Amino acid sequence: MANRYLRGLPVALLALALPLAAAAAGPDSAAAKQAGIASAHAGMALAATDLNVVHMHLHHVINCLVGPAGKAFDANQADPCKGMGQGALVDARGDAATEASLRMALADAEHGLKTSTLAGAHADAQKALTALRQK
Repeated sequence: MANRYLRGLPVALLALALPLAAAAAGPDSAAAKQAGIASAHAGMALAATDLNVVHMHLHHVINCLVGPAGKAFDANQADPCKGMGQGALVDARGDAATEASLRMALADAEHGLKTSTLAGAHADAQKALTALRQK
């Protein structure tokens, strides 16, 4: 029974994360769209049961936040925000509160990539998700 609920967790997190992330910078802004995708991937990282999958989704979070020209962008990983803008951090310039939350989420995702335990990576994914919801 618990497995049935766990399987639906990523979808539930996505459903919660996208509207919250989009509300911050305006629903049509590039930054909001990219932050929404990053938030969804933080939720997917949190729900993953394999450390490699957690790390993959944290890479996606980072790529959406920094954009293809960002120092932390990993071209060997997927870019789920491709074509949406220059990266949520770049596109949010001028909005200090949003930038602060996005930077916190970035730091948490980067820390999660360095974590070698599933529990530690989940904790960092949760922190990134929380930061993305604050913006």
